[in-house]
Amino acid sequence: MITTVFISISCYDRVPVDVRIKRAYEPPSDDDGYRVLVDRLWPRGVSREGARLDEWARDLAPSTELRRWFGHEAGRFEEFRRRYTAELAAHEARLEELRRRARGGTVTLVYGARDTERNGAVVLAEVLRAG
Repeated sequence: MITTVFISISCYDRVPVDVRIKRAYEPPSDDDGYRVLVDRLWPRGVSREGARLDEWARDLAPSTELRRWFGHEAGRFEEFRRRYTAELAAHEARLEELRRRARGGTVTLVYGARDTERNGAVVLAEVLRAG
C-alpha cells in the first residue's frame, strides 16, 4: 500500500528586511543602499544633488490632512501611527515592492522631520519590517 502525504510549505519564508531611517539633513553614505524620500514635501534647504535619492515616494507619505492634524505633537503620535498604518493598507503593492528591495539590500527611508522618534518614516519602517 502506498500512502501519499502532502506537506504544505510556505513559499514566503520570513526573510529579514534591511530598512533604516535617516534625516534628509544627515549626509548620505554608501551603506544607505537604496534611498527613498518618504515625505510629501521636499525638505527645506536640501538640494536634489545633495540628497542623493533613488526615489521620492510621495504616494507612501501620510496624507496632507493627516500630516496637518498630527502637527508633530508628541501626544498625538499613537493615533497618528494608527491612522497612517490604515492609510498604508491601500498601498500594499508599493509596500511589497520596497520589502522585496529591502530583502536584497539596504533601503533607507529619508525624512525631514525634526523629531527622530515620532514621524511617518518610523511608522513606515515598522510596517515594512512587519510584512
